[in-house]
Amino acid sequence: MDTKAIVMPAAGRIEVQRVELKPLGPDDVLIRTSLTSISAGTERMLFKGIMPHPMLQFPVVPGYETVGQVVEAGQNARDWLGKRVYVGGNYGFVGVNPAFGGQSEFIVAPASHLTELQSLTDEQGVLLALAATALHGVDVGGISSTGQQVARSDQVGLDNMRPADLTRPADLTRPADLTRPADLTRPDDLTTLVLGQGIVGQLAARFAKAYGAVVHVTDQAQARLRHSVADAIVPAEPPPGPPRPGAYDVLVDATGKMEAIASHLLSVKKGGRVVLLGYYDRIDLPYMPAFLRELTFAVSKEWAPGDLARARDAIASGLIDVSNLITHHLPADEAPRAFELAFNDPECLKMVLVWK
Repeated sequence: MDTKAIVMPAAGRIEVQRVELKPLGPDDVLIRTSLTSISAGTERMLFKGIMPHPMLQFPVVPGYETVGQVVEAGQNARDWLGKRVYVGGNYGFVGVNPAFGGQSEFIVAPASHLTELQSLTDEQGVLLALAATALHGVDVGGISSTGQQVARSDQVGLDNMRPADLTRPADLTRPADLTRPADLTRPDDLTTLVLGQGIVGQLAARFAKAYGAVVHVTDQAQARLRHSVADAIVPAEPPPGPPRPGAYDVLVDATGKMEAIASHLLSVKKGGRVVLLGYYDRIDLPYMPAFLRELTFAVSKEWAPGDLARARDAIASGLIDVSNLITHHLPADEAPRAFELAFNDPECLKMVLVWK
């Protein structure tokens, strides 16, 4: 079977082509895609040919934000037939590399890689990957967790906490943590600064605020700030003059830019935490601010097991509102134009491609 897909045959080129799919195995399903979304970070790196990943071997089919319906299933996956699902890529191309293969009209994937949308709309579901990524970053920052793991940095030093308290994401998977932020046992005035209001920064701010933190955000693009959910918007650059006392327990960077982090390090309280939620070529930060504030740096890669379902349930329950985050829609056949807008138009917060 072949399918229509968006292909990058070489760096700087985007085409809509027919590609061949592998036959289904006993544990696989075939998904008819309804919507995909463009990741302006990951897919931009693919487009430029600079993604440091072994799958970057052209030609590639990009994408990891796909929702659709299961239309065929192997003998061990029959229970998925007819269900609407999110899937993070295609595992069944012939002659083309998936990186990660989600921009395709039909998807072959193991049933174990699916997340059922349940009550979510397709538009809500297509945001699950980045919502789960943002949720994981909030977890890593200690904003959404329970007990002393998220004690305020000016009350309890991080070096006085038990190591297990800093590294137990399994504690965060109880359904109650998703739906009852008032029950969480950390100070209500935990302060968080989110740098960058692209889609991941928007979602991180929403999760942090939903869990009771006082959230400030910043971005150099005013168009993005119009969509923000936060207690305050602060200047992208700190005011000139002597540094003010640290105001934030946690700094979450969603810009992917070291210079943005560097200019705000002294905004963090002594013993605070800095979460690297973007992607960076290298870590290059001034040591003196980190030394003066005795900061802890934490790297957040992507979602952890269970986070996709947690993100789905958070959206479904109304814990976070994602209704204003998708700003643009185009047919999948207009992929070159869609990618151009997603990469370069400051008004385009999130581009969704319609496949049916």
